[in-house]
Amino acid sequence: MDIFRSLSYPNFRLHVIGQAISLLGTWMQRIAISWMVYEMTNSVFWLGFVQFIALLPSLILSPFVGSFVDKHRKYKLVFLTQIGLMIQAGVLTLVVGLHLQTVFILSMLGFIQGVINAFDVLSRQSLMISLVDNKRDLPNAIALNSSIFNAARMVGPAIGGILLTKYGEFVCFGINFISFVPVIICLLLMRVQEDPSTLIKEGNWRALKEGFSYLVRSPHISSLIIVLVFSSLFVIPYTSLLPAVAKDLFIGDESTFSWFESAAGFGAMIGAINMARLKTGENLRYRVLFSAFLMGAALCLLAFARILPLALVFTMVVAFAMMMQNSSINTYIQTHAVPSYRARVIGYYVMAFQGIVPVGTLLVGAMAEYIGIQRTLYVMGTTGIVIALGFYTYLRLHIHRRLFKKI
Repeated sequence: MDIFRSLSYPNFRLHVIGQAISLLGTWMQRIAISWMVYEMTNSVFWLGFVQFIALLPSLILSPFVGSFVDKHRKYKLVFLTQIGLMIQAGVLTLVVGLHLQTVFILSMLGFIQGVINAFDVLSRQSLMISLVDNKRDLPNAIALNSSIFNAARMVGPAIGGILLTKYGEFVCFGINFISFVPVIICLLLMRVQEDPSTLIKEGNWRALKEGFSYLVRSPHISSLIIVLVFSSLFVIPYTSLLPAVAKDLFIGDESTFSWFESAAGFGAMIGAINMARLKTGENLRYRVLFSAFLMGAALCLLAFARILPLALVFTMVVAFAMMMQNSSINTYIQTHAVPSYRARVIGYYVMAFQGIVPVGTLLVGAMAEYIGIQRTLYVMGTTGIVIALGFYTYLRLHIHRRLFKKI
């Protein structure tokens, strides 16, 4: 089928196999950590704080890591980061097995994971173009990669919820540790050819400044990153509230929380599959506009929902819109950025997404403690709609400016 055309490339196929297995473990670990922290503290703020610490390195390091990645072979970096993430998962499993877990220890291990992830995400995103021989299939590969991520997000929490209820957090963490084995095997089987001419030679500081200058000279890219910054700060952190939504608004348990996570994963997977059907020449910026508006509206509906099935549907719609927005921005950057600047631009994308989100989780967590979860969801949804209207205004002014110049 045309939607799966990128799987015809052996390197990308190996990448998908390894990631599909590993990400199941990753999502089991995420749901286990979130539930463990909320059970230990019964605080939305501390739940957001642990997520903030885990994602903080993406905010601080991403632009610098982008310069570093542009100077080195991406395949080697991905291999090393997977080894590092496996070691971190092993230490976390040991800590929980010995019943040594505290909020401080979980935060420190999360921070270490965040540092490694900062290198892994940028290296993996930049490697994607070397896994697909025909560059016209790159958008399809990016969308399929997102589909795998979100299929795991749908299935992983569902399995994790069952394991968490029956066997506890230790089993979830142990499975995540083991899941890195197939990733490493698949990486060893790859035969990746990278173009050495695209590697930059200048120092990190100069490379960082040139990357920022390129972004300033490219408003078609920087405007999308600005949208992502505001969305990551005020809208996307809704995910950090899901344990509290499940437990407090719907009087649920671990299984209820896993349903919300699975609903979000299902919605995001549908969004990713929709992106995989993308045809060359479609206007990605208008997809971002539509998705930003839908995400805000669905969050307002989630806050309004009184019965669990409706809440799960609206959670699915929020995740669908979030995937459409973020995947459209990612695809636009991958296909429009100059190759020698690609990792640095992706660095700003990762900073705007994974880096700003932890700041948003702290903000949203504090807001939920002060005004309540339901009102916080209303505020977030309304803000999402305002972001969409602001981007619409920008696009209209941009189009009028271009027409005026032609005249």
